[in-house]
Amino acid sequence: MRLADIVVPDTQAARGALEVATAYCTAALLNHSVRAYLWAAAYGAMNDIAFDAELLYVASMLHDIGLVEEFDSHTVPFEEAGGHVAWVFAAGAGWPVERRVRASEVVVRHMWDEVDPAKDPEGYLLELSTALDISGRRPEDFPAELRAEVLRAYPRAGIGPYFTMCILDQAGRKPDSQAGRLARSGIAELMAANPLEG
Repeated sequence: MRLADIVVPDTQAARGALEVATAYCTAALLNHSVRAYLWAAAYGAMNDIAFDAELLYVASMLHDIGLVEEFDSHTVPFEEAGGHVAWVFAAGAGWPVERRVRASEVVVRHMWDEVDPAKDPEGYLLELSTALDISGRRPEDFPAELRAEVLRAYPRAGIGPYFTMCILDQAGRKPDSQAGRLARSGIAELMAANPLEG
């Protein structure tokens, strides 16, 4: 598996989601979102997991949008805020209600500890890919050459300190959220030890 082998959907919704992420995310968060899709799509292809590439791409671009100031919520966890943004985006893209709900679910579930691939392959792949990119979980599941190619094309650009700051901020305001759990589990140390940072 090489970077060129990963299929990136070229649809109006996919292009729009990238445009939104580019407009609102820092360079570090944007590259993280792109890598999240690439890791997810590569893993799905390498392990014969059928998935909806457009849905996965849109969710990947928007999965951390709840961390940015314009969409930060003081009432719900950032992944739920992001899920609402995904639903609204999907409505604007003309997706039917069921597909809007799926976009929201995938965004929310990327913060779950575990997602059943049989019930939600896109949620499973996004949870797996973001865990790799943030905490360095299971890098051995991806060929070293692919990892190097992706990181060259989409550098980490300081995602470790930036994401840690965002999570600690969320945890301080929403201690019962998954961000609070991540903060208590030592997110800064996990990110510093991430082999992708090397």
